[in-house]
Amino acid sequence: MIVTFQRARTEEQREIRRRAILDMASAMLDEMPVAAVTLNELSRRVGLAKPNVLRYFESREAVLLELLDRFLGEWLTELAGELAAGVDEAGPMTERATAVAEILSRSLSARVVMCDLFGAQGGVLEHNVSVEVVARYKRASLARLTTMTSLIQKCLPELGEDATLFSLQTMVVAGALPAYSTPPPSLQAAYQAEPELARFHLNLRDALRLSLTATLLGVLPRG
Repeated sequence: MIVTFQRARTEEQREIRRRAILDMASAMLDEMPVAAVTLNELSRRVGLAKPNVLRYFESREAVLLELLDRFLGEWLTELAGELAAGVDEAGPMTERATAVAEILSRSLSARVVMCDLFGAQGGVLEHNVSVEVVARYKRASLARLTTMTSLIQKCLPELGEDATLFSLQTMVVAGALPAYSTPPPSLQAAYQAEPELARFHLNLRDALRLSLTATLLGVLPRG
């Protein structure tokens, strides 16, 4: 789908244009990996010349960073409800930890695009952007981290300050594992030809649950 616009003359029209660019980038990520999203194709699909897109976002990476922050906000809003409904705050510590890991793994595995963006963040998305853009993104990320930490601490107050580190580690793991759960066509063919190689092919939800459960049970206090 290609969108066309008249020239934006008001702040409201400019905001509509920004949202349309982000929405189109999101739609593209449903079709292709992060690396395949180019500014040229985004410009074509959104119906703007590339220089016009650059009036709103200084680079492809700036678009994707803002999109990642949008995804994070939406995810944390849903996660709050899922944790509230799925974790018995009066239950034993190990049961609460297991429930938190299960909810996180289920929720994150349903958001593969967000996880892929996390995986690209440090090595790709935080490059080719100005100090102003990356600092604005990091300030927003800090607010998201504070929100997630509060959600985890509510379920597992025993974690204390380690809830922040666990929240960070959750995002790192969620960014790393999709590469092993969605192999490219050539690797899928190799797995089919030599089934023993398929042990490198991980189920994202199962791998997340195992990793997050092990992390939580490892950092929670004993006794």
